[in-house]
Amino acid sequence: MTTGVLLALPGPEEAELVALLDAPGSELQVVRRCADLAEVVAAALAGLGSIAVLTADLPGLDRTVVGQLSAAGVRTATIAPTSDAARCRSLGVAAVLTDTDGPAQWAREVRDLAGDAPPPPTFAVKDEDGAPARAGRLAVVWGPRGAPGRSSIAITVAHELAGRGEVLLVDADTEAPSLTQQLGVLDETAGIAAAARLAGEGRLGADGLAALTRRLTEGPLLLTGLTRADRWRELPAAALDAVWDTARELAPWTVVDVAPGIEDPSPGGLAGAVPRRHQATLSALAAADLVLVVGAAEPVGMHRLVLALQELTESGAVAPHVERVVVVNRLRASVTGSKPEHAVIEALARFAGVTDPVLVPDDRPGFDRAMLHGTTLGAVAPASKARGAVIELADRLAGERRQRRTRRADTRR
Repeated sequence: MTTGVLLALPGPEEAELVALLDAPGSELQVVRRCADLAEVVAAALAGLGSIAVLTADLPGLDRTVVGQLSAAGVRTATIAPTSDAARCRSLGVAAVLTDTDGPAQWAREVRDLAGDAPPPPTFAVKDEDGAPARAGRLAVVWGPRGAPGRSSIAITVAHELAGRGEVLLVDADTEAPSLTQQLGVLDETAGIAAAARLAGEGRLGADGLAALTRRLTEGPLLLTGLTRADRWRELPAAALDAVWDTARELAPWTVVDVAPGIEDPSPGGLAGAVPRRHQATLSALAAADLVLVVGAAEPVGMHRLVLALQELTESGAVAPHVERVVVVNRLRASVTGSKPEHAVIEALARFAGVTDPVLVPDDRPGFDRAMLHGTTLGAVAPASKARGAVIELADRLAGERRQRRTRRADTRR
């Protein structure tokens, strides 16, 4: 079976490489010699080839384009100098060919690429000895529309986790980003857009990501969000996938506040080939180690929460093994009756099969003071019952609740 090759290699080596790839018995055929990247993508979407061989300095070559080619079933190989090989690998290409090897070696490696199975993705990081090390965890705060308090929960959870180690708080909401306003950060730059640009070019490392953040007072690092909702195209999923990987290297915990929008993650079998309105949310959910699903403790909010949980499961946006923690916010008797805890737990168990939700009591005055002073709930109301519930949630995420119970059992024995 002959494998089609798309070629974009300006220079005298192109003709020699074409002759080698089209040689009898090679089982390869150059089906299109492209002048630029747009022509390569168009040919890939038309199904003309299975492998694309490109020069690394081709204008516009980034993770998004490599993702588009991959979505079209095309594996990408770049020809690059040794000094640029690491950046090319970070773009997600299938192979990096060294420019000093010449067309004969390139042809051999393209033949090998045609016969190899795609390697599985890996998110492992290396410690100083080169051994695999545990990567940081990604917690995504999501929920239905209707302002159930996702951002407030994200801020409070990140602040409480920060007492256990470094935490990165990311505003990836592409509909109504608000973390800078809530935290009183006077910053007109979109840190997440800058991070996505560097990641798309294969130039984002942990130090570079840290440089784009702001340190909150006695709290986490903050990666600011978009300044306007219409800038959502600046956050392509392929680039954000690399941002999440780098975030795992930077901090043991990354808390990501995302928009409520969600849609079918595989439209027409070409996921990643075209920009999508909620691509930032879908990218974060796909990369999540756990998802905090936040709903409001009121009849309308509970109805929306049940539907959102069903949608999250049916959409396939989150892997089945990913832990999902339901957080019911603003719990109060005035809208749920004299026993609000029982009412919420019974409703979730009956209609959503959720038996262990986290219930956060309503503390509008505390959160209002935090908003007024541009700080966190713990800073203005350390004894707040709402904060106490989030502290227990942070313990649960960090595994400390289980450890404390084990220690108490050991003491009794």
